[in-house]
Amino acid sequence: MTYSEKMLAALSAGQLETAKKHYAWALRKDDDDTLYSLAEELYGLGFLNQSARIYKKLLAKYPDEDNLRTALADIAIDEDDTDSALSYLQPIQSDSPAYVQALLVEADLYQTQELFEVSEQKLITAYQVAPDEPVVEFALAEFYFLIRNYNKAIRFYLDLIKKGQLEISKVNLVERLGVSYAEAGRFEQAVGYLEQIKPGQLTPDSQFELGFTYLQLDEPRKAIDVFNKLREQDSQYATVYPYLAEAQVKLNELDHALLTLQEGLAVDQYNEQLYLQTARIALKLDDQDLAEKYLREGLSIDPDNLTIVLELSNLLVQQERYQDNIDLLDQYLQSNEFDPQFYWNLAVSNDRLDHFEAARDNYLAAYPFFEHNEDFLKPAIYFFREAGMADETVAALRNYLAIEPDDAAMVAMMEDFEDQGY
Repeated sequence: MTYSEKMLAALSAGQLETAKKHYAWALRKDDDDTLYSLAEELYGLGFLNQSARIYKKLLAKYPDEDNLRTALADIAIDEDDTDSALSYLQPIQSDSPAYVQALLVEADLYQTQELFEVSEQKLITAYQVAPDEPVVEFALAEFYFLIRNYNKAIRFYLDLIKKGQLEISKVNLVERLGVSYAEAGRFEQAVGYLEQIKPGQLTPDSQFELGFTYLQLDEPRKAIDVFNKLREQDSQYATVYPYLAEAQVKLNELDHALLTLQEGLAVDQYNEQLYLQTARIALKLDDQDLAEKYLREGLSIDPDNLTIVLELSNLLVQQERYQDNIDLLDQYLQSNEFDPQFYWNLAVSNDRLDHFEAARDNYLAAYPFFEHNEDFLKPAIYFFREAGMADETVAALRNYLAIEPDDAAMVAMMEDFEDQGY
């Protein structure tokens, strides 16, 4: 056995001290090809310093072997040493056999710095030089997948699969293609590829994408089956819970949906959207107290979530808790954070509590946003009339009758105003 082989055997046996001794002898005694193979093995095992030491030794002996430079650049990137990585790559010229690999390593380097446009340009150059090289196409596909440009990723994954490449660097290309189709909203194509993968070979992310795809294709029962298997395999996969609940709601399994979301909150207790979704299910089950509980818990996590604020406000108005609603919404109006519905809800609340000026101000503030909404216009019309605001009443009446021309009471009111010269 070579010393390199002895070192790898010692590492496999967990004999680190023995491995160090064999490594030292390998550097002195083993031939260059054996050392190069050892460096590759050590890099794959995560022994970066030992691998780099061999590559540097070989580069000193073979300064024209640019593949050694790209290997050292890879290690420098792994160690977050950008300057060293660039220093290894810069001498590599376009006529070098290692030029394409250098471009790929550079692309990786710029990705780590989130300089995605530069990274893309390096990959495109590599593709122009070697358009039939699977590793280059794979790098482009993975790049576009990373930056969520799924339609571009699809092109390269699909081309690789057509060429018979189903797996590269332990990445299942069929799975990647299916996920890309799903993320691009092309669900019919997505399910065709994702269903080809045996259930035991699906990653959790791909299992989720398959369930999500079934949900988008309006097949909630299939979605539930996939999501439940994912939840059983990985109960901490937080993203599955809201979509599993959505599928259960589609089948009117509201009790199951509520339990699913409660389980989700145990996994992801700081997700205010889960609290909102759970509250909405509670409302569907006519459990207003439980709905309020979850809405207030969601607000405690994100007080600026206006969707939750509005949901809680609507509930308080429905329960005729008008002062509670005013107390809730006033703080948001004072901070200039509002939804137009806030004005409407405040107008109703203040009207019911006989707070005339506040009701008037909020009806007027809400009016431009809801001047074509019959549900808003009708109470606004009665308020304006009782407040002696004839011009506002007539304007609201005209808008209302354009929507509901057969409302006899409103027609009669309009005729009264017309008789008065309006």
